[in-house]
Amino acid sequence: MTSRSDGGGRQGWREPILKYFSSDVASFARLTIAADPDGLLTEQDLVEEIRHRGFDLISFDDAIAFRYAFESRFRAVWDRNEETTLVVVLRAPRADVETLPFDLLHEAKRHSRLLSFGVSEIFPNLAPHVLLELDRADLDPLYRAQLDYDPGRLGENATRDFVLRHVFEVAPELIKSPSDLLRVLLRRHYRGRVAPRTLDERFVQLLRQSGHFSEWPLDQIVPSRDAFFSFLQQRWPDFLRSRISAAHEPGDEVREPDAPYYSGPELLPFDSPDVRIYVDNLFVEGHLLPVDFPSEELPPEDWIRAGITVEDETARSRRRLEKLSSSLEESLPDEEAGYRDWISFAYRWAVWLGLRFGPGVVEAPGEQVTEGGLDQAALDQLHDRVEARFRDWMVARYASLHSLSYLPKPVMVHQIPHFLGHLRGQGSGDTESHGVGKVALLVVDGLAIDQWVILKQSLAEYRFEEDGAFAWVPTLTQITRQSIFAGEPPMFFAKTIRGTFAEEGHWARLWGDKGLNRGEVFYVAPQGKKEETEEVERALLEAADHPRCRILGGVIGTIDQNMHQTDLGTDGMHSMVRHWAGTGRMQAIVSGLLERGFAVFLTADHGNVFGRGIGKPNVGAAAKQRGERAHIFESELIRANVHEQYPGSLEWPQIGLPPDLWALIAPIRSCFLPEGKAAVSHGGISLEEVIVPFVRVRPA
Repeated sequence: MTSRSDGGGRQGWREPILKYFSSDVASFARLTIAADPDGLLTEQDLVEEIRHRGFDLISFDDAIAFRYAFESRFRAVWDRNEETTLVVVLRAPRADVETLPFDLLHEAKRHSRLLSFGVSEIFPNLAPHVLLELDRADLDPLYRAQLDYDPGRLGENATRDFVLRHVFEVAPELIKSPSDLLRVLLRRHYRGRVAPRTLDERFVQLLRQSGHFSEWPLDQIVPSRDAFFSFLQQRWPDFLRSRISAAHEPGDEVREPDAPYYSGPELLPFDSPDVRIYVDNLFVEGHLLPVDFPSEELPPEDWIRAGITVEDETARSRRRLEKLSSSLEESLPDEEAGYRDWISFAYRWAVWLGLRFGPGVVEAPGEQVTEGGLDQAALDQLHDRVEARFRDWMVARYASLHSLSYLPKPVMVHQIPHFLGHLRGQGSGDTESHGVGKVALLVVDGLAIDQWVILKQSLAEYRFEEDGAFAWVPTLTQITRQSIFAGEPPMFFAKTIRGTFAEEGHWARLWGDKGLNRGEVFYVAPQGKKEETEEVERALLEAADHPRCRILGGVIGTIDQNMHQTDLGTDGMHSMVRHWAGTGRMQAIVSGLLERGFAVFLTADHGNVFGRGIGKPNVGAAAKQRGERAHIFESELIRANVHEQYPGSLEWPQIGLPPDLWALIAPIRSCFLPEGKAAVSHGGISLEEVIVPFVRVRPA
């Protein structure tokens, strides 16, 4: 990979760490132990650069799991006198290194390879407590600012102010007008930037001290993206009314009756140049919804008309599709992009899929969406470009993801339970700030982000904290869903990887390790091959009613079961999800859990994608598991033989997988079915399969 630098040819804040991991060191020291209490060795570019220099990293989080991984992946290699250089990362202070197994310590000490890293050495003038709250990717601009401005030693609040200015590009003293504040919040929330809670509190404090925004709902719209867009949505009709003559009768436009009305000024400056540039995109991408309004009374400006409903909704969807297609093509992440860039892109891509496969938007091959606009072939080409770019990124950068931290948000689905444990204060002593006691995790099997965008419309009375996480590859239920309930990469449950029967036991053990009794941990999954959501709802709420229930894990299988039992395209899947959402079953589950005092989180084990058959491998018993998008073999040689028969297929590396699992991934938007057949399925590495929703659902 290409090494990242701070713009001056150096590795920035990584340089003091990377100097200990040269290729010369890799040639003689086969074991390094690194104390990493601040999680610096969880940053993606740093992990990849260390790997690039010849080192393998493994975390010592659980003694039994570590010993299994060490003996199976490294000890056996050493015993064969083969070369591999291992870095054991301990997320604890340097003093705790001595608690590691004697054989590891002895080997590391032979070459003086006991290391320790911390933010206080790299950022000596900044308050370390503040820096530990940041996403590690945010340390790049902070390190450059530290060199450029030499701020001297700063306390906690001064450090927060320094971070606000140089990481989040916010200068509170320059925010004096509503348009100033809206510009700052739009830039942040449109990009999906997440700031630590204490940083948001400091920002709100400084805004209130200015005296300019005393009536604004800052505590809600600064930290919450969903609340901010709801605030804008409620003010949009007032702005439209202000643009027409004073003779217009008030009351012709009615505010949304179902949502609580946010306090603050009724009229926002949507027409300010710094604000207006965002408005069109907010409606195109679905962050804001158009409202009914007498359009003939408004000036003929496109950015305004994007926010009003029209009689021909299909024509409006086509215009949105054309604009969004151009925007996505211009902002398509490249191979050097971070994983968060792809999560953000995945949500915009989900809107694109919803528009493209909406009723009547694109009716036939060759049809023009708009005059001079996009046709079916052009849309297919864009789809292929997106999938090809994501495939290249996955091949180059996916291997480092499972080494990253689950804070501030999980990166991969197996980290979700550990993030929930952090919110509960398991091992962090942080319950007073979050107030999270009872937790429910709903795993909607097979729910892709574009289907979540549809499903959440039936949950409109709730607020959402939306994020995404990466599934395990191959994206098969028994692999990636099991990883969620085990809280571990698949290599640690090799004995049960053929099915999902062990999930309940995994779930109980995981939370037992976090200090809960088995009687406080519940698991609910569909019984039998056909799920009735009403039965799962009943079982979930019965478990939630148990007086000892603290952790509830539930599987909802409607999406995955319908995917496999019917011959649906993407449009058919969207129709199925709309129908299911209309039954109100998910709403009943969510409302029931919230009413019972649970913090409710929703995710999926994998998504799905439509693919056309390229032929079905005739492998018989040689395939350990067979799916439309992935085949798994016990032998690398057999996989290689099948790979030669299917040009464009991908021999997936054994990233986090058991040593006897060799996966062959179908080509882009294709599947291992007879030619002429097609299916919506999963198992591969398309954007729709790999990045899944991770959402907290809150009461409005």
